[in-house]
Amino acid sequence: MKPAPFGHWMPDHGGHMQGHDGLRPVRATIWVRGRVQEVGFRWWTRARALEIGLTGYTANLGDGRVQVVAEGLHGECERLLAALRGPDTPGEVTGVTEIWSATGDGYDGFVIR
Repeated sequence: MKPAPFGHWMPDHGGHMQGHDGLRPVRATIWVRGRVQEVGFRWWTRARALEIGLTGYTANLGDGRVQVVAEGLHGECERLLAALRGPDTPGEVTGVTEIWSATGDGYDGFVIR
């Protein structure tokens, strides 16, 4: 983690956004490609996120991808990413892309949109 002046956020060496103390929540915006719609993928993702303790949402996109926005500690978001890339996801995941940022206004729970 790289500290940033005046409490701003900066990418670490892996390109991940981190607060200066590593204990601030982060937001991971994730896009999942493959056969991931109409297979229970959003429900499964929500269940994993709630088990981990994340807030946010998951939604189908018009191009067949699923978007996941998760907020929590960096390590917790990484756990969700590992699950999304793992062998137990419903359907067939062919790719996962994420970007990291500071949290926004926050979410109440983790919902399916």
